[in-house]
Amino acid sequence: MKNNHKAVSYNKWGYIFLIPFVVVYVIFQLIPLFTTIYNSFFENFMSGLKQVGPNFVGFQNYAKLFSEGDIWVYLQNTMIMWILGFVPQIAVSLLLGAWFSDTMLRLRGQRFFKTVIYLPNLIMASAFSMLFFALFSDGGPVNTILVSMGILKAPYRFFSHVWSTRALVAFMNFLMWFGNTTILLMAGMLGIDTSLFESAEVDGATSTQVFFRITLPLLRPILVYVMITSLIGGLQMFDVPQILTNGTGDPMRSSMTLIMYLNKHLFNKNFGMAGALSVILFIVTGILSLIVFRFSGNREKTR
Repeated sequence: MKNNHKAVSYNKWGYIFLIPFVVVYVIFQLIPLFTTIYNSFFENFMSGLKQVGPNFVGFQNYAKLFSEGDIWVYLQNTMIMWILGFVPQIAVSLLLGAWFSDTMLRLRGQRFFKTVIYLPNLIMASAFSMLFFALFSDGGPVNTILVSMGILKAPYRFFSHVWSTRALVAFMNFLMWFGNTTILLMAGMLGIDTSLFESAEVDGATSTQVFFRITLPLLRPILVYVMITSLIGGLQMFDVPQILTNGTGDPMRSSMTLIMYLNKHLFNKNFGMAGALSVILFIVTGILSLIVFRFSGNREKTR
């Protein structure tokens, strides 16, 4: 009976310590979420100096978003730029994590290199975007060097071509986040029992076989976490393309993301359409994250 009483007492303190988190979560997460869903069913925007609404219109805002078709174009842009940045990010992070966690290599200066790798994650995206905008502008250092070396006859207009603009956005996201991904994967690798590697070495397994047969399967939970969090961050991509293209998403709206599209509605004070787009983005994020999670889970069960 005394033990049960102690357990109840400890549980009570656990719930008490959870109260601040629950209060903050309800105020800053749940209430805004339900408010956004509520506002998405209303017509509420500024027409010049005149406020129109709020008038209940049901699913009219959603129907308008899908009928215009822009949402699919911007979703495609967002996914393309995320994939272009995520694939090299995960590949480089796995390679660096394997090197840093391999005790046989005995790399010197690991702390220095880990710090340097993580530093881009500490730089503000706005500052990073302004730097790249200056570097790759028509008269910037990159074009100057390429022309002086004879590689180009005339400056290349990076921000006037679809794939060069997308590649720059993806490259910047790669630089900003591969350090964080490396740290996460390296922590997972260091948590693997070293006896597994020793047994594989005794059996004559090569480094490549050890990586693909032991390290990679045991890293699957962390890889799923990295992929889902990166996917969520990719769907929320805003600051880099916003600053790099001055908010236009040019050329030909090829770098316009869903959040940039949402920002245009908010800037025009069209709160009904902005709310509907936010709800759609929330649903799309949930569906894609569930697909990644289920696919990875099914693969794990079949092994």
